[in-house]
Amino acid sequence: MCNHHNEENCQKHHNEWKMPARIICTLIVFVCLIIIKPNHTLKLAGYIIAYIIIAYDVIINAFKNVLSKHFFDENFLMSIATFGAFLIGEYPEALMVMMLYQTGEYFCHRAVEKSKKSISDLMNIKPEIANVEIDGKIVQTNPLDVKINDIIVVKPGEKIPLDGTVLEGFASIDTSNLTGEAIPRNISPTNEVMSGCIVLNGMIKIKVEKEFKNSTVSKILDMVANAASKKAKTENFITKFAKIYTPIVVSFAIILAFVVPLCLGEFPVWHSVWFKRALIFLVISCPCALAISIPLGFFAGIGRASLDGILIKGGNYLETSSNAKTIAFDKTGTLTKGRFQVSDIFPAKDANGSEIISKDELLKIAAYAEHFSNHPIAQSIKSAYKENIDISYIKNIKEFAGLGVTSDIFNKNTIVGNYEMLQKFNIDIPILNIENTSLFIAQNNNYLGCITVSDDIKDDAQNTITNLKKSGIKKTVMLTGDTEASAQRIQNKLNIDEIYYNLLPNQKVEVLENLMKLNKPSETLIYVGDGINDAPVLARADIGIAMGKIGSDAAIEACDIVIMDDKLEKINKTVEISKKTLRIVKENIVFILSVKILFLIFGAVGLVSMWGAVFADVGTSIISIINSLRILGRKI
Repeated sequence: MCNHHNEENCQKHHNEWKMPARIICTLIVFVCLIIIKPNHTLKLAGYIIAYIIIAYDVIINAFKNVLSKHFFDENFLMSIATFGAFLIGEYPEALMVMMLYQTGEYFCHRAVEKSKKSISDLMNIKPEIANVEIDGKIVQTNPLDVKINDIIVVKPGEKIPLDGTVLEGFASIDTSNLTGEAIPRNISPTNEVMSGCIVLNGMIKIKVEKEFKNSTVSKILDMVANAASKKAKTENFITKFAKIYTPIVVSFAIILAFVVPLCLGEFPVWHSVWFKRALIFLVISCPCALAISIPLGFFAGIGRASLDGILIKGGNYLETSSNAKTIAFDKTGTLTKGRFQVSDIFPAKDANGSEIISKDELLKIAAYAEHFSNHPIAQSIKSAYKENIDISYIKNIKEFAGLGVTSDIFNKNTIVGNYEMLQKFNIDIPILNIENTSLFIAQNNNYLGCITVSDDIKDDAQNTITNLKKSGIKKTVMLTGDTEASAQRIQNKLNIDEIYYNLLPNQKVEVLENLMKLNKPSETLIYVGDGINDAPVLARADIGIAMGKIGSDAAIEACDIVIMDDKLEKINKTVEISKKTLRIVKENIVFILSVKILFLIFGAVGLVSMWGAVFADVGTSIISIINSLRILGRKI
């Protein structure tokens, strides 16, 4: 008996064995009828009973579709074909056709389940409970009921239920459900953590930053759940094709069954050889091979991508990606690591060429001046300094938005900021040939030097650009809001074809639209980004790919594909998977239609038996399904 807690699992287990049980029962009755050889009445009754066991759901679906005026499908075709076989006394053929059809359908279903496995693994990341700390006590709560700023406790072996920041504890967490990475990630206080990861060791306390509906795991689940509803153009072809194809083949079958015998004077028509040919014609014409194998192909492609931590929101994006000829990148956080680091320190020099201040002292002054700033560049300066800061030496701080700060450091008036900031205070700066972002420092109206910070290029950026060009991408482009010098530095190192710099979000969209106009109608453009300012461009591109690990919520929401671990090499993997998926789907379409047309011609002139008709339908389905499952292969 199934109790309340495992009722769903029992039901699933029951459904898995239901069709095999029906097939086995039908086969037993069929064999018994062949061996026993009863009289005609018992024989007919036995075949009808066996037929009902194996075919009742097909008949019910066909009847429902007739009532809803959507009856031109495989259920309708199989029903009338087998009814006709009974009418002409071909009971064994009628039963075997339906049994083989149901067997094929069952294996199709199992194949779909296999292709879903990697995605169902993702679905299992949904946490069941959250341990909320209330007045020093742990209360188990549904993650949906946890609020922002609540404190949750996660123990070894448990899933992190909501996104947040670690307050206490050190642990290793398994992020493979989200990123595809097998190497555990070490976390400590102040680190941000994503829901769906599993704590391997240690106990941690987390301050919740997002409600469950906005958490990483919730968004991933929504993406996966909605992926199947977004059909690719090739899938839409099946729907359009069936509306034309099915009425045509039914009309031909009617002509073969009734018109030809009447013209030849063969009465009654159901005793005519043409009537049987018409039934064979109907069995051959069933479009179930196309209806099953093509969606399965796209679903297998989505599942294959998820194995690598690539979440594709729908089969249509696989199809579009396969036609990409131009790829445009954001710079910061996409091609680069998105973290500023001090790259060099340039103290000012006197007339003799000697430095007027040491590098360490210049860095110290800048770190003190930027101590209360949360700007990324200020953070990089403080990180490079590493020493403790005595805030008693910092006074009279004044911030100038977009320029810099002034303050009294060690009782000296200090100015730290960009070039425009020092110009504002009439501080003369020597001409410097520096590519990276610079922070200038002056005290008591005297220029002391500058510190450059840079955003390092990602380790896999160079190989990604090279491999994309090898895979057929004609043009690589970079769009950035950064300066010309910074953009050119990245372009030179990565061999990017075109760069556009100093761009605001709306200007990025304009540039993107111009790039898209240069493509042929059959060619598409991919844009890769991660920030809030990238959201409009991601939404506008033919395909938007977002970096899921450090990407903003807006970018992830607007994109079509999410790379969970931010590795640029996964872009090339996405293109490869999409091309393989489309290639296999097209192979299936050509194979199925070729076999169908050939067998339809042979069936109409009497060269194909009912068994040949079964192969043309069920056989092509199984072959094309096996072909589709090649997409799930590890090597792509």
